[in-house]
Amino acid sequence: MMMRRLAIRGHQHHHHYRSIHTDGILCSSSLSTRNTKSTMLAFTSLPSTHPSFYHQPTTQSRSISHLLTNHPSTTTILSLSSTNTNTNKPIDTKSGAAYHASINQQIVQKRNTISRLKKEAKQKVIDNDRQRNLRLRTLFLEENQNSTDQDGAESNGSGKGDRAPPPMFAVKVVTCPTLRTELKMNGREKRGRMFVERSPSLLSTPLTEDNGEGEEEKNEGKEYACTSLKILRQTIHEFFRRLKKSTYILSASLPTFDVDGNILTHSYDSDDEQHDNMGTWLLESDVDVQNAFIQAETFYNESSTNMKRPTLILHVTKDPNAPSPPPLPQYLHNMSNPLNSTTMTMLSFYSFPPQGISNPEDTAIQLKRLWKPFKVLGRIYVANEGINAQMAVPTNVLTNFLNCCTLSIDNGGSILSEVLGSYMENGINVDAIPITIQDFEEEKPFKRLHIRVRSQIVADGLEDPLDWQNAGYDMPVLEWHEKLKMARESSASSTSSSDDSKDGTSNDLPIVLDCRNSYETQVGKFELAEPLNTTNFRDSWDVLQERLKDVPKETPIMTYCTGGIRCVKVASYLTQEMGYTNVSRLAGGVVAYDRTINEQVPNDEPMFKGVNYVFDGRMGRRITNDQLGNCYTCGRKTHLVSNCNNDNCHKRMVQCEYCSETFFGTCSEGCKTRVVNSNMVPKRRSSSGVAAEDEEVKEDSTSKDDKKEQVYTNLDDYSSAHSTSPQPLLSQIESNTHKFLPTGAHMVSGQMQGSLLTTLASQSREGRILEIGTFTGYATACFLEGAAAAGECLNNDTVGTREGGGPFVLSLERDRRALGLASAHLKVMTEHGIGNEGAQEASKLYNQDSVPDFEEETASFVYNDIAGCELLRVNDALATVEELAMHNPANAAYDIVFVDADKTRLYEYVNALVSNDRVLKKGGLILVDNVLWKGLVLDASIGYDSDDETIGVETSQDKEILEKNRRARKLANKMHRFNSEVVKDDRVDVLLMNLRDGLSMIRKR
Repeated sequence: MMMRRLAIRGHQHHHHYRSIHTDGILCSSSLSTRNTKSTMLAFTSLPSTHPSFYHQPTTQSRSISHLLTNHPSTTTILSLSSTNTNTNKPIDTKSGAAYHASINQQIVQKRNTISRLKKEAKQKVIDNDRQRNLRLRTLFLEENQNSTDQDGAESNGSGKGDRAPPPMFAVKVVTCPTLRTELKMNGREKRGRMFVERSPSLLSTPLTEDNGEGEEEKNEGKEYACTSLKILRQTIHEFFRRLKKSTYILSASLPTFDVDGNILTHSYDSDDEQHDNMGTWLLESDVDVQNAFIQAETFYNESSTNMKRPTLILHVTKDPNAPSPPPLPQYLHNMSNPLNSTTMTMLSFYSFPPQGISNPEDTAIQLKRLWKPFKVLGRIYVANEGINAQMAVPTNVLTNFLNCCTLSIDNGGSILSEVLGSYMENGINVDAIPITIQDFEEEKPFKRLHIRVRSQIVADGLEDPLDWQNAGYDMPVLEWHEKLKMARESSASSTSSSDDSKDGTSNDLPIVLDCRNSYETQVGKFELAEPLNTTNFRDSWDVLQERLKDVPKETPIMTYCTGGIRCVKVASYLTQEMGYTNVSRLAGGVVAYDRTINEQVPNDEPMFKGVNYVFDGRMGRRITNDQLGNCYTCGRKTHLVSNCNNDNCHKRMVQCEYCSETFFGTCSEGCKTRVVNSNMVPKRRSSSGVAAEDEEVKEDSTSKDDKKEQVYTNLDDYSSAHSTSPQPLLSQIESNTHKFLPTGAHMVSGQMQGSLLTTLASQSREGRILEIGTFTGYATACFLEGAAAAGECLNNDTVGTREGGGPFVLSLERDRRALGLASAHLKVMTEHGIGNEGAQEASKLYNQDSVPDFEEETASFVYNDIAGCELLRVNDALATVEELAMHNPANAAYDIVFVDADKTRLYEYVNALVSNDRVLKKGGLILVDNVLWKGLVLDASIGYDSDDETIGVETSQDKEILEKNRRARKLANKMHRFNSEVVKDDRVDVLLMNLRDGLSMIRKR
């Protein structure tokens, strides 16, 4: 069961405790004092096991309250109240923008705390799984050893009954057809096997309820699946996760065998699922579980079959007394599969319900739950004042989605009608022309469904909230269109009229105000419109006060924005704060205008010129071909709006297509250099595909003059230019990686780091290297070159191996595709060398359409008849390293361990390597890559909160572009924690180098 949301709200003068421990769990707790607002801690779990996404109860309910209560961060959560987080003074409710910013900070802090708790809980499960797997491996080894000893004893006349108790049981799990269908179980989950460790206190005779008490104490506090029904169910759920979603009955039976002695798997007849008819017994208590495993062990000892271990058959059947699932909501009836839709429809809406939204957190959870069947994407803000949404909906379920949002429950809709429905002013703005799935994937208006709770759905900065129901006249599109055409004609005929007022207004001409920000109005606006030219919407009020200070209160004022929501706030301000009596706003904004004009008067000239900036990945929708904006870089006329591709700049700008291509989507030469360097643009290549630097360069006077005039814009380029060029094969490896794995090409070690790795390997004691993270073999080749050099210095006359010592490189990798490319590169290196011949041979890979995946589990190579190398495919590199350190295998230890994988568990690698000398020699080096993580560790070191960036950001384009940046900062936080922990470890000495993306050199003391 997962915790979906943790919400904290203030309530005064009440005490409230509520805890409902079911799978549809809603737990809350609030405390209050006399003079302060109370804090309510609430969380809700809303699983989605039925199309209606109501909860299906299970017998295994797990409350997160225990996790929160016992977690050290809980004190921080419970102490949050309606006070400023930066001071001990209460927040001034009249402080406007500062107040809302503080509230948003608190919301982000709560969400981050919950996210951290969930990640810690998830990590704990992963760690437990790894420990369990390691324990099972140990038991397998023990079992094999015991089996060998017992086989020898049996050959001397000892019987089966003289065997030592087996260390574990084999458990075969079979589920009934009903559960298979309801839970859509795969083949392994329908019928599979797991292993259960034997409890040392497991008796040899069946128990009763009386003599079964006290067994837990004998296990010294550790619970075993063979003695506890609770632990047995948990173990089943670890292997068969879908069973968590259902209520089931558990029963057991002994195995049966065919004529050849093979265990037969029990099967269910469709009309007969009774336990008595199957010869099984129910497991309803710990005593039942213990008796079942005792029977299995007794059967094993007495059986004449060749079973390796005691075996028990578990039967999982649906509980006939389980409550039926709720009926399917009417709006989901006859709904198509949204995944089969060939188009996506863009839409937007906003709602200001008169009663407000009392609990935005609960509403956000309801939105996510009710919209999940539709597979929608988008960005939605929920606040006490209302809802603001921009979304993409699969077109084949659009009608169902609209019914869900607009109709009441009695009319086939949902509870969303209480906050949406008739309160969505002008209904839902639906784009008239759907986007094909192909175009949608290219443009990526939205990547996922984001539903965020905010202090306001549009940050306005007002000191006092206004009545959004009193927001002037909501003017229909066609009326707006006609009024603007009339105003244009009147303006043309009265341009030279002396009756015009000083500020440009007249009794007949309205003031048309564009309420959008400057970057939006630069590329498109209505004729006669006056942009407010604000950077942020909250700056609008001072601009309005200045613009209208001498304008009579009865002057007609027409306002518009993109979708209509900002106009509601501007019109409310003009009406209630400034006293204007003739205020109107465009119903549905420019989005509705564009759709309505195209549908109803397609032959009319649009009064809006240029591009309507929209809040998704498309950045804009062209309405006319007018180009109103000036390119930020060159000044040319253009309609294109973008953000600087340098993530650390992210400047929003108007930029023409030519400058966008020339500057790689950046705003300046500095940002262009940063992007080019970080992306590692592949070198120019010849017709053969070999890196161009391998071609001969004529040393004429021109080239010499060019060298003299070379200007370096950064230290990276200067350092590379004044270092020995990489070996030709390494350059070709880099080129091949760019072709076959372009999204990961930046992970190649590169010239500077590769040279360092070769140097360190050549200076090591024996040239023994363990590499964690092979990728395409660039660093592996560097290490192998250095290991061979070390072997030559030591006058080794034999090839190094894993077991016998000597120069040897062992490289671990999980990705079969990357291993396939790495294996091909190392094969070329060992057969043709690392120079031009090897590069020419590797270039043949470049000319292929693809490189086969690595199908084997291991591959071995020998370089220069002295250095051995082995590629080993692993599922969990950390588990492999821990196993090497734990079981003391007959492998010689290594001089250097290079860690370039699994960035979230770096300290665990270090701990495994320094805990003993079985893997890494005393005095050996641990090299950890990417420890500066794009320089973002600086932000992490001062407590940067990645979600702070979203506060005050008003466009979905900002959020989509910043998504990658937020993920990078989260990893930077982990890197900073690793760097901080390892430098304090008294078992090592640390040197962190500002090389490439940061390389930490850790010497084991």
